[in-house]
Amino acid sequence: MSLFSWLRPASPVVSADLQQRLAKLPALAELSECSLREQRWVVLDLETTGLNMSKDRVLSIGAVVIEDGAIDFSQQFERTLQCRELKLSPSVLIHGLGPNAIAAGSDPAEALLELLEFIGDSPVLAFHAPFDQHMLGRAVKEHLGHKLQRVFLDVADIAPLLCPQAQIREAGLDEWIDWFRLEVFERHNASADALATAELALILFSRARAQQIHSPLNLQQRLSQWKRRQQAPSF
Repeated sequence: MSLFSWLRPASPVVSADLQQRLAKLPALAELSECSLREQRWVVLDLETTGLNMSKDRVLSIGAVVIEDGAIDFSQQFERTLQCRELKLSPSVLIHGLGPNAIAAGSDPAEALLELLEFIGDSPVLAFHAPFDQHMLGRAVKEHLGHKLQRVFLDVADIAPLLCPQAQIREAGLDEWIDWFRLEVFERHNASADALATAELALILFSRARAQQIHSPLNLQQRLSQWKRRQQAPSF
């Protein structure tokens, strides 16, 4: 045994049923050249105990599906996760998730596996996607011993790529909602924020088609090029 092996987090005990379901999850699918309209997208939002990507935890998950060019309200996902280490931080209070809601929440392993099954092989859209991808990946590893392998695209990058005239590249979701004059009646819970992000994404897909971006793969390529230009030093 390594001298420092005791420092590693213990592997989770995953039931045989969950292991069988994990084994049936689809493999990582690369983005395709189908049309943006044909692609099934999962729009995800997480509420967490805070913004520390190493220590904070996932409190709730909301997700909706965009398919056939519209939000499919028959495909929605919403779970609150049990969290024994919960403290009443300002973040928790903003989300309206008190101790009773958390105590009555779903078993994290079951809820996370249900989310992976819900996502399937679809690409994931999120606002500030690297944060959601990291936090979800940590939770999946901790509770299921599974490596999260899904394509994530960041709506916070897609928006300024397609709408440079807005000049609000570092904006949050609220600023883009205001810029597009979207009517959003609820915010700061996972399901409502996922829905708001999906409505924004539909507008952006329309802008993408007008700019000759017709497929998920093409969108990813243009996004990568744009990010490289943003990071290049200016002289």
